[in-house]
Amino acid sequence: MTDDPQARDQQFRLMREKAREIFTSALNTASIESAFERNVHCERRVLRIGEDLYDLDTYSRVFVVSIGKAAHTMVAALETRVGGSLEGIVASSVAPASQVRGFRYFCGGHPTPTAESIQAASAILKSLSLLDASSLVIFMISGGGSSIVEKPVDEDISLDDLAATYRALVHSGAPIAEINAIRKHISAVKGGRLAQGAYRAQQVSILVSDVPDNTPDALASGPTMPDSTSINDCERIAAKYNLVEQFPESVASLFRQRVLEETPKSDDPAFARARWWTVLSNKVALEEAAAAAVRAGFAVEIDNSCDDWPYDKAATYLLNRLRELRSKVSRVCLLSGGEVTVTVRNGGIGGRNQQFALACAEEIEGEDVTVLSAGTDGIDGNSPAAGAVVDGSTVTRASNLARQRGEAGDVLKQALTSFNAYPLFDALGDAVFTGPTGNNLRDLRILLAY
Repeated sequence: MTDDPQARDQQFRLMREKAREIFTSALNTASIESAFERNVHCERRVLRIGEDLYDLDTYSRVFVVSIGKAAHTMVAALETRVGGSLEGIVASSVAPASQVRGFRYFCGGHPTPTAESIQAASAILKSLSLLDASSLVIFMISGGGSSIVEKPVDEDISLDDLAATYRALVHSGAPIAEINAIRKHISAVKGGRLAQGAYRAQQVSILVSDVPDNTPDALASGPTMPDSTSINDCERIAAKYNLVEQFPESVASLFRQRVLEETPKSDDPAFARARWWTVLSNKVALEEAAAAAVRAGFAVEIDNSCDDWPYDKAATYLLNRLRELRSKVSRVCLLSGGEVTVTVRNGGIGGRNQQFALACAEEIEGEDVTVLSAGTDGIDGNSPAAGAVVDGSTVTRASNLARQRGEAGDVLKQALTSFNAYPLFDALGDAVFTGPTGNNLRDLRILLAY
């Protein structure tokens, strides 16, 4: 890079824009529609999902349950293939742009359940109980479903207690698989319990995954899959993060008295006629980002080894890996998928992606490096942004902004320690905005060295 300050600023701007273009390209090509195009077909009323065939005319009733952040997009993609003969329930965290005839719609809460989350769960359970052996239920599951559709397993757990439990779990710093292990065991719909509700029917699940590929039953807390976690796991996880003391009494008492009920496992009769197909995952998003980076002239490497690591440890690891690659190649793009963890205490407005980006900004000051981290669902934590982009000029630009505003101290450090990244990124113009994408394939981290 040139030593001319104006030319350096221009190059930094170009690379921030290049990182945004790679992210946007991955979002656009790793779409629900393209996934259904590859994996879901219907011809003469014979529906193919993955490698399975279902002759829809042989069933007395075909019922669809679509839940999660991608619920609306998945229903629209299925209707395009099957036609307007479907019926069912859709539950997402946002209202649909339009409704498909034959479906009831619910708008549940995220990241914590709301009264409508419970209404959605109750309506789904009631509908599933009416299905018989000649029925087919098509479950379409995507990330965010844990809070969007929820009903406590114990009637003594109020909505406020449920929300408080979710907040304790989300802020604990635990990875999603551990969080969902506990969610499953205090829920009437998770950990295979929706499948139990439809035990008489033929079942197939179409999965758009925002969890690690080796733990598909963590997706939306696995409502239709055998649960690989146990009560012992829950007790261990609760002890590891000191959660029982943070839970409301109605939930804490289940742990103290050791009265949690075990979730259904693979030998449960509910799964005898059940199948599951993952049609879209973080792996696809990474592959599409890699293709976009290659087109932009970068040598590409993918490294997912920091999945579920603390954000600061992941930042240091990935930046060191990037520098190692840069010593061998002139323009390199390091891609990383999955999620990092953040233990939040009295936080402001932000999310794990923006927190990760801030940590990187401190480490790359003055370097010819750009880092973008964002969620494919378009939402990062409690902010309106999907994530943020930083580079070797971020620290200087943040300091200049603080001086213009008459603010004292290290504003970047203050934002980092107070978990209040979004206001700073918004002011710098470095927040990444997509709006809700109708998809959810975990996070993408794009690191460029040039």
